Amino acid sequence: MSLKLEAVSKSVGLDTHIHPTTLDFASGSMNVLLGPTLSGKTTLMRLMAGLDQPTEGRVFWQGRDVTGMRVQDRQVAMVYQQFINYPSMTVYENIASPLRIRGLSSGEIDAKVRAAAEMMKLNAQLLDRRPLELSGGQQQRCALARALVKDAGLVLLDEPLANLDYKLREELRAEIPRIFEESGAIFVYATTEPHEALLLGGNTACLWEGRVTQFGLTPSVYRRPTDATTARVFSDPPMNFVSVSKSGGELMIEDRRLSSQFPSFQGLADGPYLAGFRANHLKIAKTSDRELAFDCRVAGTEIAGSESFVHVDHGGERWVALVHGVHDLAHHTDRTVYVDPAHVYVFAPDGSLAAAAAYAEAG
Repeated sequence: MSLKLEAVSKSVGLDTHIHPTTLDFASGSMNVLLGPTLSGKTTLMRLMAGLDQPTEGRVFWQGRDVTGMRVQDRQVAMVYQQFINYPSMTVYENIASPLRIRGLSSGEIDAKVRAAAEMMKLNAQLLDRRPLELSGGQQQRCALARALVKDAGLVLLDEPLANLDYKLREELRAEIPRIFEESGAIFVYATTEPHEALLLGGNTACLWEGRVTQFGLTPSVYRRPTDATTARVFSDPPMNFVSVSKSGGELMIEDRRLSSQFPSFQGLADGPYLAGFRANHLKIAKTSDRELAFDCRVAGTEIAGSESFVHVDHGGERWVALVHGVHDLAHHTDRTVYVDPAHVYVFAPDGSLAAAAAYAEAG
């Protein structure tokens, strides 16, 4: 099985929702669409499914042009963020509904429904209930089971875990790839969360304002983003940036010469650049003499269990440090923050990657 989008775009009036996009998905692959709200993830999935028609471009399924084909005539299953089940039917009948449409025998339907229910941890007692009698997690498991029994070649999961509690999200994130890995289907999973993309693995397409900025193996996209936009999308919180320049063989950040700390940047042409580093690499305490130090002002802190998000202002730029432990720093106080040069990326003025961070190249 294969799915190919060839220069597909989508416009509504004067608004372009998806700019020309070409993507190839292979049989049995897990593919993540990663981007903020309104970046185009759902629109792109609807074009894949046939729920919407592209303004330009073509969609190919197994080499066949299906651009104008109705969604009912395609091998597609879709699970949404909201729990979409038939409220008047039992869980059993919800799962069985696509099989009845296909005209399978009662015996085949029963076997497939019970196998899917068992896989999704819906016991016999739950099968006799109606969706509204279930918890939110059980309702989403019902929707996933219905997608599973369809034996669809293309399974589209549009932020399917966003409304679930933390424990259930973590459990289903681990289960979803396992559940579908033997089906040979193509899976496309939309999310706003970079760490979810990393947990799911496979391939990731980063989206920003209707454009796919990069598509490739998930660890590669994370470690070596092709541009600053991709780096921003694939960082949570978004990547921190600071202006730098290179002159006469020396890389300068503010008034500091950094040639010895950045040997991989020796090949860069002289001129202005943008240095970037992720929040988990920005520290509020010095741990090494090689670290770069920046004088900042604390703008606020958010304590999230065993971690803290420390917001600081650096010359009008807002940075975020994600640090372990509980740190309730006083607002509007001066604070020096630190980053290891090995964790710094350098981007050209047009945003393209000029030099990857040393740790990423080593990985």
